[in-house]
Amino acid sequence: MPPLPFPLPSPSLLLLLLGGAFALQAANALRPLRWPGVLSAASFFAGWLTDELLLHHLGWQLAAVLGLVALGALATPLGWAGLGLSVVAWGGLLLALRRSRRTADILEQALQQGFEGHPEARAAEAQRWRVDWWRIAWVVPFRRRDVEVQRDIVFATPGGKPLKLDVYRARGARGVAPTLLFVHGGGWVVGSKNAQGLMTVNHMASCGWTCVNITYRLSPRATFPDHLIDVKQAIRWVREQGRAHGCDPDFLVIAGGSAGAHLASLAALTPNRAEYQPGFEHVDTTVQGCVGYYGVYDFADRHHHWPHREFRLLLELLVMKKRQRDAPEAYEAASPIAQVGPHAPPFLLFHGDHDSLAPVDEGRAFARALRAASPEPVVYAELPGAQHAFEIFPSIRSTLTMQAVERFLGALLRRRPSDVREQILEPRVQRAGDLVEARDRR
Repeated sequence: MPPLPFPLPSPSLLLLLLGGAFALQAANALRPLRWPGVLSAASFFAGWLTDELLLHHLGWQLAAVLGLVALGALATPLGWAGLGLSVVAWGGLLLALRRSRRTADILEQALQQGFEGHPEARAAEAQRWRVDWWRIAWVVPFRRRDVEVQRDIVFATPGGKPLKLDVYRARGARGVAPTLLFVHGGGWVVGSKNAQGLMTVNHMASCGWTCVNITYRLSPRATFPDHLIDVKQAIRWVREQGRAHGCDPDFLVIAGGSAGAHLASLAALTPNRAEYQPGFEHVDTTVQGCVGYYGVYDFADRHHHWPHREFRLLLELLVMKKRQRDAPEAYEAASPIAQVGPHAPPFLLFHGDHDSLAPVDEGRAFARALRAASPEPVVYAELPGAQHAFEIFPSIRSTLTMQAVERFLGALLRRRPSDVREQILEPRVQRAGDLVEARDRR
């Protein structure tokens, strides 16, 4: 084997370098950057992978340090310095882990406050929160064995481009069930139904719901409101063709993450608007509820929550393709916060207080606007330490969040008369709001 053109660093130096990297990683997870834009995006990516995979990071870091120690890294002061930095980093990760365990208390409080004074609140009563350690260990949100999927069903062909959706159901389910439609994120320019929303649709399908995960046209080829029209087309598909695939056309809740939360909430707040339903104006596009993960709710940025100009450039150059100062009415129409009113359906909103991409202040403002305008339940959960995209991986935080979604949707389902619920859901998955209690008894 030919000699390397450069000498390998000693184990002591490697341990020092790794310890420094571990310390920076932990510091970023505990306090990520929110500006300038490019650095905030890098801070998000590093913090997201660290905070949602805390146990995995602790494991591989410990293994790396022990391996270097076995190679003699502690023979010099550099190695001891690296070990000290590593220990400090582990302390930071343990603090982040403790912070994520507070998620259950935050969710409990949010559900109780959101449903206060509503008769369906019984479905949001206190329960034993469960951390699914088995799923967390596998890192990726694999499909549950009790869920089956119909993939790539074409629901619309705007401009000749086929738009596809996947349908998730409990294995062996018969008849129709209440339906959850998920809209992926990705800044309106990227993203896929194959990589986002998987935890939500798999979990709720296992609870007896029919879940639909959709695609839509992306910018820069698409110009808003093309994206929203595609989401409305998916609602049309559920209403007109979904019954053959297990969808209840009369009970539909929409959900999404990031840009998908923007589109989902906008669809929920603009039912039956003809300008967003070209060629299918006759279809009823009302929904019975909306779930938003770390959404963008104000294109006009009326409260100046965005600390950097990259978001404005994204909208003006790629999504809206017009400057806000030239078309303020278009930005207002594209802002869910400007569409709230007494017609708003129930909302469940999640936002991380460490979100580097979508400011948490915007989530707070949207929740306040909904509560001020709508008599319906508004559940807003601000999760300590959570970054953007926190529910992509199975983690302590995301597995608890799925249970909150289950309870919220179960509460909405209780609004239906019991005889109607029993006709819709087969006996083994009846009353999704009660399923947690049934599992606990088993």
